[in-house]
Amino acid sequence: MKFLIVLALIAAAAAEHKPLTHEQADQVRHAWDKVKHNEVEILHEIFKEHPDIQNKFPQFAGKDLETIKGEASFATHATRIVSFLTEILSLAGNPDTIPAIKTRVNEMGQNHRNRGVTKEQLNEFRHTLTDYVKHHGSLDGDAEQAWNQAFDCIYEVIFSNLDGHPVV
Repeated sequence: MKFLIVLALIAAAAAEHKPLTHEQADQVRHAWDKVKHNEVEILHEIFKEHPDIQNKFPQFAGKDLETIKGEASFATHATRIVSFLTEILSLAGNPDTIPAIKTRVNEMGQNHRNRGVTKEQLNEFRHTLTDYVKHHGSLDGDAEQAWNQAFDCIYEVIFSNLDGHPVV
């Protein structure tokens, strides 16, 4: 009986994190397209709200945020983050690209595990990024639900990697 309960819980959890439909992916991309060119502002907002995240980056740790915001290394890293999300979101909504998404997100999750990034810090990142998109893009209603579903799927893979279990 316990086994059946565990299976039911696993099935329920898996059902919660289902991939986006094509329509949902389009809604998420539409919201993201409105802010994805604000790479520096996005990273600045994340670091401002969560200095613990800034301190995870040796090149930025302990430095004045307003000073590093204007540096090329800051812009480069901000672009790297936004480009990763843009890539993943561009693949969303197509069942044929799920393996590619898993591969890229597994890589990212493993890289962050190796750097000692915590689930709490990733959740802080997600919360601040979502707020940024809400306030500077068009994230509400169905688009917000789709955004959250997308990040639930992404974070399921990342968190599995943080726990040492890549998703296949």
